[in-house]
Amino acid sequence: MAARKQLGTILVESGIITVKTLERALERQKGSGKRLGVVLEDMGVITEQELIEALAQQFGFRTVTNFAPHPFNWDILGLVPEDLAVQKLLFPLKQKDGMLAVATTDPFDNDTNDFLAKKTGLKIVPVLATRKDITDAVSKHYLGGKPLSGGKLKILVVDDSQAIATVIQTALLKEGYDVLVAFDGIEGLKTTLAEVPDLIICDSVMPRMDGYAMKAAIHGNPATAAIPIILLTSKASGEDEQKALESGFLDFIPKPVQPIRVVSRVKRAFEIVRTRQ
Repeated sequence: MAARKQLGTILVESGIITVKTLERALERQKGSGKRLGVVLEDMGVITEQELIEALAQQFGFRTVTNFAPHPFNWDILGLVPEDLAVQKLLFPLKQKDGMLAVATTDPFDNDTNDFLAKKTGLKIVPVLATRKDITDAVSKHYLGGKPLSGGKLKILVVDDSQAIATVIQTALLKEGYDVLVAFDGIEGLKTTLAEVPDLIICDSVMPRMDGYAMKAAIHGNPATAAIPIILLTSKASGEDEQKALESGFLDFIPKPVQPIRVVSRVKRAFEIVRTRQ
């Protein structure tokens, strides 16, 4: 039997990432405690769907898409508690022969799988699905159509380049976020105090107040101190990344801006926030 290939090798051979990108990801992974796939998604070089396909190939997981419209009775839904479905993004798909197939974004969450196995007396079979597919199903079948967040998440984009701000705004609007835009640090600070967004994406170099000064002002105010901030920067060296993270930014996005990278980083940022909470 042929040896199972490593995820990085699969992604390189399929042309999804380059050898150099893999090397950067492996270096970034060291000491982080994160799986390689999560690191690559954090870096914005792989989409969630590409990661799912790679995991399915590497580990033999089944995948499922667009299952929210299908009918599910409460005999199945009741096997996964509503709070767990919402918090962990899980959705029960099918029970058969002592097994329960569960849609998940993280098939390696053994603690949750073990909990469900003990609760139901069934063997848990993880099935890979996107966050959107699971969110849609949980919203429809557990929450009666109510969004998981209780409403749109609000993101403030602060960049003195209208072109860059528009690219980011358009990408995030397509994902269903409520997006505000400001064009310098002072305007960004005023908008933050008035609107209290759920997340801020700001440029590092801006007129009147740069990104670092704006972050310090926002996090120095108790009313806005908990807002996560992602830094946009044209400098993408390891030293620049370290400086941004040590300064309190949740993450950083290198320029030139790529919409897929922005969306990936934003989704990961909200996941990190939920985990911390």
